[in-house]
Amino acid sequence: MERLWAPWRVEYIQLDKNGGDEGCILCEKPAEANDTANLILLRARHNFVIMNRYPYSPGHLMVAPYRHTSLLESLKEDVLLEHFKLVQECITIIRKLWNPAGFNMGMNMGRVAGAGIDKHIHTHVVPRWAGDTNFMPVIASTRVISSALDENYAELVPEFQRKAQSYGC
Repeated sequence: MERLWAPWRVEYIQLDKNGGDEGCILCEKPAEANDTANLILLRARHNFVIMNRYPYSPGHLMVAPYRHTSLLESLKEDVLLEHFKLVQECITIIRKLWNPAGFNMGMNMGRVAGAGIDKHIHTHVVPRWAGDTNFMPVIASTRVISSALDENYAELVPEFQRKAQSYGC
């Protein structure tokens, strides 16, 4: 039997996934002053772009408003417009850098809808390539990620820094 070592997964496995109210990483991470450690790529006026620390595939990004809310309908028009413009920027940048064959993009609103962070809305942008999935998620509850987060961050951050000026950052 072959073994696939993925020690980085233990951090995710040990997370409290019961929806406790003790904190929100989508509020805590942008409040800190270490964007590199927190994988924050861009800070706009109302929203920010952050890499998913537990990605479904390389380059899995999330766009989130700074405002802590679980209700999309509670966001004002300027926040929504910026939010989805940032989703568009994510797709443009990833397409330019890595030319994926497609994208999954969307929100899981509410625990029953599959939201891992259900009290703070966010949009996932997940690049996809032919053959990027295999049997591991089905039989071993493990995803195989073919590139390192820090390497992806280093490639993405200069592209997002160029875009930051257009968002008044």
